[in-house]
This record gives sequence, structure tokens and C-alpha cells, in this order.
Amino acid sequence: MAAHLKKRVYEEFSRVVQVPAEEVASKKLRLCKPSKSAALHVDLCKAANATDALHFLLHFARKPVEAESVEGVVRILLEHYYKETDNSVRLKIASLLGVLSTTPGFSPDCIVEDVVAAVANEKSHQVLAQLLDSLLTAGAQLAENPAAARRLLEVARQHLSDASFGVRIKCLQLLGRLGVGDGEAPAGAARDDAPAVISDFFGDQDPRVRTAALKAMLQLHERGGTKIQQVIYEQACRLLADDYEQVRSAAVGMVWVLSVLYPESIVPIPSSNEEVRLVDDAFGKISHMVSDGSWMVRVQAAKTLGSMSQVSPHFLEQTLDKKLMSDLRRKRTAHERAKELFASGEFSSGRKWADDAPKEKVDTNTVNLIASGACGAFVHGLEDEMFEVRIAAVEALCRLARSSAGFAEKCLDFLVDMFNDEIEEVRLQSIHVLREISTHITLREDQLDTVLAVLEDSSRDIREALHELLCYTNVSTKECVQLALLELLKNLNKYPADRNSVWKCLKFMGTRHPMLVLPLVPELLSTHPYFDTPEPDMDDPAYIAVLVLVFNAAKSCPTMPALFSDHTFRHYAYLRDSLSHLVPPLRLPGRKQLHALDSADCQGVESARLFLQQSLERVSTIQNLEAPGAQDLLIFTIRDLERLGQLQTELAGAADFCATYLRCQLLLIKALQEKLCKMPVALCWRQSGTAVAAAQQVLEETYKLEFMYSGLESRQVAVIHHVRLQAKALQLVLSARAAPGQDALASACEKFLQELDSFHRLFAAELPHLQDSFADKLAEATPPRPASRKPAELLRILETSLRQSALLPLCLPPQIHRATANIIEPTGESDNPLKFTSGLVVALDVDATLEHVRDPHNSVKVEVLYPDGQSHVIHPKPGDFRQPGPHRHRLITQVYLSHGAWTEPSQVEVRLLLAYSSSSSSSASDSKLAWSDSVDGLPPAECAVEGTIAFSKPVKVFIMPKPARR
Repeated sequence: MAAHLKKRVYEEFSRVVQVPAEEVASKKLRLCKPSKSAALHVDLCKAANATDALHFLLHFARKPVEAESVEGVVRILLEHYYKETDNSVRLKIASLLGVLSTTPGFSPDCIVEDVVAAVANEKSHQVLAQLLDSLLTAGAQLAENPAAARRLLEVARQHLSDASFGVRIKCLQLLGRLGVGDGEAPAGAARDDAPAVISDFFGDQDPRVRTAALKAMLQLHERGGTKIQQVIYEQACRLLADDYEQVRSAAVGMVWVLSVLYPESIVPIPSSNEEVRLVDDAFGKISHMVSDGSWMVRVQAAKTLGSMSQVSPHFLEQTLDKKLMSDLRRKRTAHERAKELFASGEFSSGRKWADDAPKEKVDTNTVNLIASGACGAFVHGLEDEMFEVRIAAVEALCRLARSSAGFAEKCLDFLVDMFNDEIEEVRLQSIHVLREISTHITLREDQLDTVLAVLEDSSRDIREALHELLCYTNVSTKECVQLALLELLKNLNKYPADRNSVWKCLKFMGTRHPMLVLPLVPELLSTHPYFDTPEPDMDDPAYIAVLVLVFNAAKSCPTMPALFSDHTFRHYAYLRDSLSHLVPPLRLPGRKQLHALDSADCQGVESARLFLQQSLERVSTIQNLEAPGAQDLLIFTIRDLERLGQLQTELAGAADFCATYLRCQLLLIKALQEKLCKMPVALCWRQSGTAVAAAQQVLEETYKLEFMYSGLESRQVAVIHHVRLQAKALQLVLSARAAPGQDALASACEKFLQELDSFHRLFAAELPHLQDSFADKLAEATPPRPASRKPAELLRILETSLRQSALLPLCLPPQIHRATANIIEPTGESDNPLKFTSGLVVALDVDATLEHVRDPHNSVKVEVLYPDGQSHVIHPKPGDFRQPGPHRHRLITQVYLSHGAWTEPSQVEVRLLLAYSSSSSSSASDSKLAWSDSVDGLPPAECAVEGTIAFSKPVKVFIMPKPARR
């Protein structure tokens, strides 16, 4: 009743206030946003005191300001700035001026003069420093405006003599950010003496100003065009002895820059007549800073030394000896002294003892060509109490040793000693450094003994890094090889999980030292020239390790197989089949068939690549065949490509990619058979694996193609999305026949058309390469605006286009790699169950190697499948991943298992999953094809489809949850 009365009142009111149509049409509305400046002005006017004003300003600073409102806001702020007497409020206004100058779309030219005027009248040092900081921020936006830059530089010069250190610092920063040197000054413009002005403040009484001056000079240099003059070198060297840490740190950077700019310049040594190259002198002075009182300066000095590769070798070698070498001290010879005496007319009379001694007093501390503090600089760095300094010294040694084989030999003992450091990070970095310079060094037996002692370390990372080092290091004698083998076998016995790493290490060691392994073969294989020896157990990892060493050495030593016994040849055949990545093909006497097989396996990357290309070309003729013949051709080609991937590991990724793509096409052809699509769906399911299941399988395979393979180009991605589009079209046709509901069907058709539009927009550049494809046929058959057509007509067009579309040829990029994972631990071979109390947890160590996985930290997960069907997915921490090499990752983590009580042990499966997320950039509002006039409220064309792909073989582990004791 109330609603009826309200309607009557509204009608009467409308009749009374009715306005002619002409008058209504003549009125116009103007929409405008509320003014930020007006609102700010009202707020500031309401402020009763400085606290309220500061509160309003803080609240205003949290809200964004449009570019068109900035100028008005600045006027209001400046107006209140001149009225305000409280320094804290004026300080906040000065800060807001700098923030507003960075507003996107706003040019701060119009506010610079106002801020400059405020600077000229400001009495508070703190507010003045903040105003200069705002000018610095605005000046960064006006770097291309020479007039504005000159104006700001003029302001900076006027306040350089201010009593406040904060003001002087901001002025120096302005000079460093906007100043130009002689080389940068444009033709006809006034020369700027910013470098000279800045250098005057190297001796400022405040250390913060001295630091700012050094940094401003470095900033001038980094901007380019302003070359620091060599005359500053002496000032920078004096600042290395400054009392303050920040000044010394900045001075180290300045000395290094000058050594790079003028390496061959000659500088005198104080209190002597000797001269040295500037880079050598700078090297000595920076070396002295390795003994600085601040550990941060010591770290910076050590890192800087590593980048000074132009230093003379004898200066470089001096850093490894704490005693000053005699050849770095210049003394005059007896001949030179006699010549001077002869020139002066003085001769020895013999009446006084040592009256022919040289008259000058030589102070050995002042004539050193290198400062005494620089002697043993790296020794001091490697013995520093702070591990950060030790790491920096190790890295600097590495950088210098890479460019000098002689220096690498001399620093070898020092790096080996660092293997015994108390900090694991230092030990690990030392091993990595020695690995990088391994091409320049050969380990002696005493050095190797120190290196191998690290194999006792409990850290898996340390042991594996050492295995990697031994792979690429040369040793000097056969005793070294024997010692390394014995220690590696001890490592294998103590840490069985290191099996694969130890085997790989022995493979490279045998390859690098065949002549040293040769005299050890009878002892290693326990052979005797007259007596038969027992055959070792092939299940023993230690015996396999010995065979890996011997067989890899035999590849480069043709006389070694003569020392093998009969069972060694049999073991070679076994290992060649089971561990082909560790055992190379050998030319064995009397075993030509093995050699022929191995040579056939090794021959052929190019022939295999040619076979792959021919297979793809053969499949491209499938349109000329009938349906049974086309299916047979696809089946045989898929089988050949799968076998090719097994035989040629170099082409495994490309072969698997092609086989998976052809498998998708085979499934689509089978699902589109004439009989299958014309019979009821219920009968389809009983016929040949159901077309619905085939379409779903094609969708899953396309996600594997897109996310499991790396190295794909845009054309391959377009082909994958095209196959996915075909599968979704097939799903739409089959779902319409299974449940013909008009509302649901119209919504499904709308969604498919959005996905089709998204495909055309995402791959517009690749559409010319998709001739006669499903998308091409669909574009020809579908009108640009199908709103007048019914869903049934679209379904007919889809089915016709699916039947008439041709198989897209696959063009392979140079390299395609498949993401693979191999679980090393747990091995799944133990029959002893892991026992734990039900309801609690037990930790299971998981060790796996990952190959060609993109972003493993976010995509790799561990799945645990329990016998009762439950599954748990665990996301490893980022720290569980290591990267031993390019495109290789190592996952070492722990998985916690828990379950209720079981009556007997059962197996749980552990496997690795690759998580993916696919999202389309198109949305419903952007869709061009629609069944109705409005598409508001529809979901995106392709929502974020998330899923996982199993890409490792599952490993079974026995566990036994026991009931809790009461």
C-alpha cells in the first residue's frame, strides 16, 4: 500500500513540475573534480595551531595529487609557508614541495623560482637544507633544461659558505647532480668550474661535508663528460688517513677512479727522488687500507684491489709477503757512489774508519717504492677477524689470479689454507675461487692433502663444491691420484648420498690424468700377471667408482685395456649400458661389436637432427591421406620420435616436443571421426576412449607443451594455443550434444568467442603463418558480428572448421629443452620402514636434480601420496634450491610425513610437480564478438588456469606409523 501511494505522489509531482522538452534539451551539465588546492586551503585555514597544521599536512601527504592540481596546491603551500612561524610546519611544507615536483605529467619549471625565493629569505638552517633538497629533487626532473640548471647551480654556490653542514652538503649534491665540467660546457655557454669548487671542500672541517664533496665529484665523473683532474690525486691520498670512516671509504673510491683514468702517469715518492706509475702507487695505498680500523673500509679496499688488473707484477706479488722485498727498495750502487765522490773531488785518505762511506743518510722507511703497510695486504685480509673481509679478500685474489697465471701459482697456498676457515661461507667461497682459477694451477701432494681434508665436512654443499673442484684441477703425481681416490672412497663410505657426485668427480679425474692412472691400474683392479683374482661385487659403489676412474682414463690411453681381466670387460659392458653418462665408449680388443654399437650411438647428432626434420616434413603431407592412413602415419612417426629422444640425449627435448604435438593431433583426428561425432555421446564413451576424454587429454598435453619446454619461440607458442583452441571447440560441440540447454549453451559460446578473440589479439603477428588452420577457417566462416546468429549455427561452423582444418607444420627453434627431475634421495631401495608415532611427524630427506626448469623457486613442488589416497603438496623454501651450473638446479629439502596408526608398513610415493598458471590478457569487456548487446558481468575469456604436471618418476618409501603408548 505504501509503495502504491509513493508511486501516485511521484506521478502528481512530475505532472506539476513538468518542463518543456526544448528547455530540458538546452541545459548542459559540467562535471568537475573537487579542487585539491581548495580543500587544502580550507584545512590549513581551520588549523588553530602548528600541531593542527602539521596534522593536516601529514594527512594530505598520504593522498595522490593529479598533475593539473599540483600548481594550485604549491601556491597554497607557499602562501601558508610565508605565514607560518613554526619551523616544523615550514619544514614539512618544504618537503612536500619536493614530493609534488615528482608528480607524473607535471613539469616543475613553474615552482623553481618560488622555491628559490623561499631559499633566499629562509633563516632556519634545517628548513633551508630541506628547501635545497626539494630543489635537488626538482632539478633531477629538469636535467635537460640548461637555464633552470644554471639557476639552481647559482643558488647552490651562494649557500656553500653557510655555517650549517647540512646546507653545505645539499649544495654539494646540487653541484654533483647538475654541474658540468669544461668538457661538457656547450659552445657559447659559460664554463662551469664545478669540479674546482667541489675539490675546495675536500678539506672542510666537517667530515660529512668532506664525504659529500668526494661523492659529488664521483657523481660528476659517473655522469660522463667531466673527467676528474689528476691534481686531485694527492688530496684523495691524504683523505685515506682521515679520522672518519665515511671519508676514508669515499677516498678509496676516488683513488681507484684516478688509477683507472691515469694508470701510466708518473707520480713521485715522498722524500725521495724515485717515481712510480700512478696505478702502482694507488695499489699500494689502497692495500694499506686493508688494515684499516673499520671493517667496512677493509671490505671495500679488498674488493677494490681485485679490480686493479693493470698493476705491475712485482707490486702484486708483494701483497702476499709480509716482509718488504729488497727489490722494492731503491739504493745507489757502489759505482754510483764512487762516481759522485769523483765528481766532488773527495777521496778516502785511509786515516779515518769508513771515511769513504756515502755521506747521505738513507731512510729506508721513506724510499720504499711501495708502502710498508701494503706488504702482505692479502695476508692481512685473509687473516682478518671479520669473515666479510676474508670473503672479499678471497674474491679479490680470484679476480687478480684469473688474469695472471704466475700470481695464481703464488696465491694457491693461501687459498688452500682458507679451506680450514671456521666460517662455512668462507670455506665455500674459497673452493669456488680455486675452481675458477684451476686452469692455471697444479696441486702438489701437500696441498692436495689439505684440500681433501674438507671431505670430512658435514655440509653437503662444501663436499659437493670440493667434488666439483677436483673435476677441473690438475694434480702432479700418481700418488696424488691415489690419495684423492682413497679419500673419495672414504667420503663415499661415510656419506652414501654423495654417490653420484663422487662418481662424476672420478670420471673427470680419470679423463684429465690418464698417464697417472695407468701405473695404478693393476693395484686398483687387483689383477695379477699369474694368478686369478676373485671377481669383485658389481653392487659395491666403491668398485663402480674405481671402474669409472679407470675406464675414463682408458679412453685416452690405448695401452690400458691390455691390463684388464676378463670380468673387467664384462663389467664395462654392464656399466656402459647402465651408467652411459659416466662410462665412455672404448675401443676394446676382440670386442668389435661393442665398439660398433657405441660408435653408432655416438655418430649421429646431425643425422638424428636430419631424421627429425624429415619426419616433420613427412607428417606435413597428412592432408593427402585418408583417415586410417593419416592415423597410421602419425602413430609410426610418434614411435620413431620417442625412440630418437631415447637414443640422442641432445635432441631429447625437441623429439619429445614434436611427439607430444603429434599425439595431440592424433587424438583430435580420432575424436573427429565421422562415426564418432554422429552417434550419441553415451555410445561414444563405449566406443573408443570417449571424445570428451580425448579433448581433455589434448588440453592437458598443451599445458605440458607450453610450460615443460624451454627455448620456445612465439610461433611455437601460437601453435600450442591453436591446438588448445581446437580442443576447447571440440569440448563445446560435445557438451552441446550431451546437455542441450539454451542458457548454458549461449554462455559457453560467448566464452569461446572471447577466447577466440583473445587468441587473435595475442598472436596477431603469427596469424599469416596459420594458413588453412582451424582459426583461419573459423575466421572465414564466422561473420564479424554474429549477434544475429544462434548458438546452433556456431556449433555447426565449429564442427565444419574442425573437419576442414589442416595440420599446422611445426617449425623447430634451434634449441628446445624439456624440464626434467631426478630424485636421488630417497632411493626407494630400502625395505626398512621409517617408524614414528602416529599423529606426529617424521622428516624425510629429499635430494633431486632439476634440469631446464624455469623459475624453480616458485614452480617446483613435492607431492606425497599416501596409500589411502590422500595427497600432500609441499612447497620448498627458496633456500632449499642451489644452482651448480647453468640450467641446472639442486633441490635439497625435508618433507614431513604424518598419518594415523597402521597395522603394517606401507609405501608412500614421493614425486616432484611442476606448477603452472596460465592467464589471458583479454577480458569480457574487450570482447568484439558477442551474442547479446551487453557483455557486462561475464568472466574473462580465459581465467587463470592453475595446475601441476608430474615431471619426475615417483619414489616409494616404506613408513610405519605406530600407535602412541598410553
